[in-house]
Amino acid sequence: MSRSVRKQTVSETEAQPIPAVVNADPPLADEQLTGWALTAGGAGHEVQCLGVLEALGIDPVIKHVDPRGPYKVLAPWGPAAPDPAIAPPWPDILVVSGRQAIPYARMIRKRSGGKTITVVLQSPGAPASWFDLVWVPEHDRLRGDNVLATPTSPHRLTAARLRAEAHAHAASVAHLPRPLVTVLIGGASGAYTFTSREGRQLADDLAAFAERNGCGLLVTPSRRTGMGKVAILKETLAGKPAEVWDLTGENPYFAYMGLADAFIVTCDSVNMLGEAAFTGKPIYAYRLPGGTSKFERFQEAMATHGALRWYDGGLENWTYDPLDATKTVAEAIRRIFADRTGTRRIP
Repeated sequence: MSRSVRKQTVSETEAQPIPAVVNADPPLADEQLTGWALTAGGAGHEVQCLGVLEALGIDPVIKHVDPRGPYKVLAPWGPAAPDPAIAPPWPDILVVSGRQAIPYARMIRKRSGGKTITVVLQSPGAPASWFDLVWVPEHDRLRGDNVLATPTSPHRLTAARLRAEAHAHAASVAHLPRPLVTVLIGGASGAYTFTSREGRQLADDLAAFAERNGCGLLVTPSRRTGMGKVAILKETLAGKPAEVWDLTGENPYFAYMGLADAFIVTCDSVNMLGEAAFTGKPIYAYRLPGGTSKFERFQEAMATHGALRWYDGGLENWTYDPLDATKTVAEAIRRIFADRTGTRRIP
């Protein structure tokens, strides 16, 4: 069954339009429940919220908030700024992410009389006990009775979606040799450097990698990559067995993930590394200058699990248990729902 996403407020982000997800699980109860994905509009936060609600079989309503002045400064501890879009009827399940969303989660939990199950993704910067469930990545130090920690982050991937996207794009990459290695590229951040110098080194390494291993490359940069580095990648890989998305038209991200026999992922993105680990396919992390202790803990956990090895120019095949934080978070919410409502039938 195809699931739709209803959007009630709009804010500009660098993300591509988010398509609906197919094959969501059945709802928590016989009647269709309601759920809000509430963020300040950041694409990374929003994707995680949507993924959790869709895994519960709920058609998410997207809510964006944009507090100003003292409301913004005082978050997450201060009151929620008045917003006509944040009003009753309150949803059955609220999933929020980001510091600016936390005051609204506190407000809705109180004004709903505790009927709305409030779920916070990422550390709220406030006591976890103020909410029904808090999810954090394992590399975050926050722990508590209602805190759930997993190695990777929630996402919107499903096995059926990847199969469908791969099938739809298979003909367009049939000319490439196998195995197919999907390259997921992030960009500069507060923790990592990615200038034109790093972009050219990556492009040169990919060209040599394809020739050495006789494989095809499916390269998908992100908005953080920057058009200059995309141009370097396209120029260097021209004439090589590679397809490089140029950030125009439909984003082939899910298709390339579904088609992948292995991955090369720049080490700056926890989300991209985690989504690659959902497939159970080998992942080579490509080093960029920089890093933090949190990133290092995450990378070490991925390596310990067997999902990640550091890029060394080689190409090997190995297996590991796929990682799926979305399913883990959804199952925790189902248990809360069952305890609160006395519902025994939890699909």
